[in-house]
Amino acid sequence: MTNVVFVAPFSFDTTLRFVNAAADTPGVRLAILSQDRLEKFPAELRQKLAAHWRVENALDADHLTTGVEGLAKQLGSVDRLLGTLEQLQVPLAAVRERLDIDGMGVEAAENFRDKGRMKTVLRDAGLPCARHHTITTEADAVSFIDEVGYPIVIKPPAGSGAKGTFSVEDEATLRDALRQNPPHPQRPLLGEEFVQGSEHSFDGVSIDGKLVWHSLTHYTPTPLEVVRNPWIQWCVLLPREVDDADFDDIRVAAANSLDALGMTTGVSHLEWFRRPDGSLAISEVGARPGGAQISKLISYAHDFDFYRAWAQLMIDHTFDPPERRFAAGAAFLRGQGQGRVQAIRGLSQAQEEIGSLVVETNLPRLGQSPSSSYEGEGFVILRHRETEVVEKALRRLITLVQVELG
Repeated sequence: MTNVVFVAPFSFDTTLRFVNAAADTPGVRLAILSQDRLEKFPAELRQKLAAHWRVENALDADHLTTGVEGLAKQLGSVDRLLGTLEQLQVPLAAVRERLDIDGMGVEAAENFRDKGRMKTVLRDAGLPCARHHTITTEADAVSFIDEVGYPIVIKPPAGSGAKGTFSVEDEATLRDALRQNPPHPQRPLLGEEFVQGSEHSFDGVSIDGKLVWHSLTHYTPTPLEVVRNPWIQWCVLLPREVDDADFDDIRVAAANSLDALGMTTGVSHLEWFRRPDGSLAISEVGARPGGAQISKLISYAHDFDFYRAWAQLMIDHTFDPPERRFAAGAAFLRGQGQGRVQAIRGLSQAQEEIGSLVVETNLPRLGQSPSSSYEGEGFVILRHRETEVVEKALRRLITLVQVELG
């Protein structure tokens, strides 16, 4: 048997999909390390667990070390230490090194987590990415702007996706960004050249340092625009033509990026831009599955369970590459106005026009509080064998369906 500890700080639905997949992997004894009590986890999952350990802070390496050591006494050993959150990757790596557990170490985890360090590694390897600068004072920001000009992007070096990101177009927005998140030598910010173009992601599976499979995603509009405008409804599209020659350059760049950053065995999520002149620029890379329902979309596009495939990869270091059978996409429904969800308009018309393409819905509930997530109040997932059909249906869906707050 393989003894696996899964760090799930809280019993969130997205995390539980991966936890269940690990629990259902043949030959696995699974323990959960969490800030939540055991009773917070679903009864069906609790029956699958070999052990549970609660810590005060599941993002702290010292707390995690204590918990893993305690679970090791119950299990006899710990062979794998897993977690899917971006914020967990460095503390997990630290615990693996302390307790001699197989998996990604601290140096590689830091390369993926610290976005300034990441871009330095990528540029030193000759890979295309936006110019960047570490900002510890307002003077640092001004100096970087003098170098690259407006606009720039300012964000935390250890951020995830577009969270905590500011678009700085002029002196006024620069002052506002630095007032909301003051830089400090112990809490630096990352300044980036603003890259124009369409934004995509590249999700990869690596085994022993070799990229063995990938998926491609297109965002409409870009995640930064979504964060800046909370009312915008947006879409994620997985085209069926994943092996199209138009993506040859990002396949090469992604494989080289993962090699430079130190990926061995695992799943990665790389954000990248296609500039108007056709060139590409890598935005950032995470050593974990993508957000924005991408794991679900991958499952629907290939007609297989990506969560179980992830668990098998991380535990057994094996992966059976699936065939891309469909295009799939998610439309994220975000409320207009202020207050709770008051009405949802256009559902009947959307059902009539595109209902045959719908494979999953998570619709807003009347009276629910507005979400703090960039995913919004709900989503709808569509699937079809033709990419154009899904793309048009997504655009129609976010035009027809409107969520009113009041």
